[in-house]
Amino acid sequence: MHSFELVHLSDDALLRALGTLVSRDRAITAGLLAHIAEADARRLYAPAGYPSMHAYCVGELHLSEDSASKRIQAARAARRFPVLFEALAEGRLHLTAVRLLAPHLNDSNVSELVELATHRRASEIEEYLACRFGTYNPVASLRPVRVMEGETQHAAGHVECHTCVTGAHPEGALELSGDSASSKPTAGPDESVEARFLLQVTLSKGTHEKIRHAQALLSHAIPNGDIAQVLDRALDRLIHDLEKRKAGVGRPRRQGATRERHIPAEVRRAVWERDNRRCTFVSANGVRCGARTFLEFDHVQPVSRGGVATVDGIRLRCRAHNQYEAERIFGAGFMQRKRGEARRRAAKTAGDEAATVERSASGEQRQDLLAGLRTLGVKRLEAIRAAEVTEGLRDARLEERMRAALEFLGKRAAGPVRASGST
Repeated sequence: MHSFELVHLSDDALLRALGTLVSRDRAITAGLLAHIAEADARRLYAPAGYPSMHAYCVGELHLSEDSASKRIQAARAARRFPVLFEALAEGRLHLTAVRLLAPHLNDSNVSELVELATHRRASEIEEYLACRFGTYNPVASLRPVRVMEGETQHAAGHVECHTCVTGAHPEGALELSGDSASSKPTAGPDESVEARFLLQVTLSKGTHEKIRHAQALLSHAIPNGDIAQVLDRALDRLIHDLEKRKAGVGRPRRQGATRERHIPAEVRRAVWERDNRRCTFVSANGVRCGARTFLEFDHVQPVSRGGVATVDGIRLRCRAHNQYEAERIFGAGFMQRKRGEARRRAAKTAGDEAATVERSASGEQRQDLLAGLRTLGVKRLEAIRAAEVTEGLRDARLEERMRAALEFLGKRAAGPVRASGST
């Protein structure tokens, strides 16, 4: 008889076995999270050829993107507060409860919140957290969607602001869609419906107004104001500008950069194209890193050991593998001290106020957040202030902290005009 065929079990035996399996599953889940947390802390994903623990869980362990994100967030929270491991193993908390609690936990409230969430449904925990801490905007999503004729679905490019959903938007704040709400998205001659994606995101009022303004400016080229076309044009320009900046086209040499470390624009362009805008790290098992974000130009041979900025002497590496290679050559302790010195120099350059804020927090995720904000054109002092606002979200994913930082900056931009700090 097949091990998954259970028709021979009595009702009582079936329920006893089910309870036993659930108990085992809880213990296994807690153990899995502990292993994920430790591997993440040791950054073992880097030598395996992955830029992050999330990429390792998806690429090597074959978890889904969503499953990996949930478990990593819970694992990081439980590593900081081991009582969560125990609560999971004992069945007092489920995985969703840990994820909901994670952004709000600190040394003074962890016992209280765990007790309050014990044996509670996710909806009950969400309601409590919303009352005590306030709510966060839902996560933006981008997923494939098949558009079928006759379906009741928003027009192509339809975007709703949060106030549209709640019915509380002010006079004149309408849904962002084409002029004809009944228009159907159609695929081009070389585009199948499966190639289309549905984007759902909550926008701030400022972003809502920017899209409206872009629709107006493009009204001659896009008469129906289709958001998909507006975003496509905006992204074309943004990508062009960012690649131009990343590859060093037309950028003056940064003052203070040493001649040895300066990488000429023509070298950056050639390396950018040669490496196909992707990290070049390959693990011992032949796994090439798939990262296309947080890319850096890295000297194949360190400058201190005679490395030169030629096309053959420069390569693309993601931040994780750039740091991994440096630690492999110079040692983790040495690189940690060097990064600390670099942060202190940066804080001093930004001024006393920025230095005070920057020294108040640390961590690789914070550095990634600052780099991301700077890439988006945010001035240094403003980026540091926004990063400080997100410090309460210690166990949140980088994407969540980025959204919180951008929301903070959006509110500042909508407020009274103030003098900006130096860059």
